Amino acid sequence: MKNESRQGLRISLLISCIFVVSTTLPGFVAAQSQEMKERVAEVKEAVARNKQALAQYTWVEQVAISLKGEQKKQEKQSLDPPPAPPEHEGRLKKRIVEKKKEEYKEYADQIRELIRQYVPPERDMLEQAYQKGNIMVGPEPGAPGQYRLVISNYVKQGDNMTLVVDKTQKELLSLSIATYLDDPKDAVNVTVAFARIPGGPNHVSGETINGVSKRLTIAIQNSNYQRL
Repeated sequence: MKNESRQGLRISLLISCIFVVSTTLPGFVAAQSQEMKERVAEVKEAVARNKQALAQYTWVEQVAISLKGEQKKQEKQSLDPPPAPPEHEGRLKKRIVEKKKEEYKEYADQIRELIRQYVPPERDMLEQAYQKGNIMVGPEPGAPGQYRLVISNYVKQGDNMTLVVDKTQKELLSLSIATYLDDPKDAVNVTVAFARIPGGPNHVSGETINGVSKRLTIAIQNSNYQRL
């Protein structure tokens, strides 16, 4: 009986090991190895340094909101007054349209508020993810000078964030996020591009945010960085 129990224990352990290996991305390190420790430290230092440096800059943010592929709103500075609604528009129809606009505006605001918790990444939150064992590090396919940090449960249980980092410059190149609002069914997907200000810090150059359930897309472009 003891031999059978030991054999059963060995089989259980083997199955557990196979499961762990099968759920780890090829070429990625999931344990808190020396490589991961160094990579996480690099990213933490980079985001902290850039956050401090960007506090000395102003810039222009342009936001375009599209619904089902059709642009509905674009926020930008303008001296022209908004166009008046057509006189023939009925009050009921106008009320419905305004209510719908308000609904989507609220939805867009909720998404943008959520994404501010991810972009740019925070040093303390990266450390928390590292301490909890929620980070994997591995190569970026087709880019030998880059690597990826894949982080799970960064802000919400079940979310995922992937950072692509330049090995030499030790700075973020891009970022992708899979998260959700109140319900996991209300998915939000994000891609972020980074660029460097000539002679200055790294910064978010553009974001594309997709609210999947309502097919709403928010495109953000940052430009005209000026030192204070």
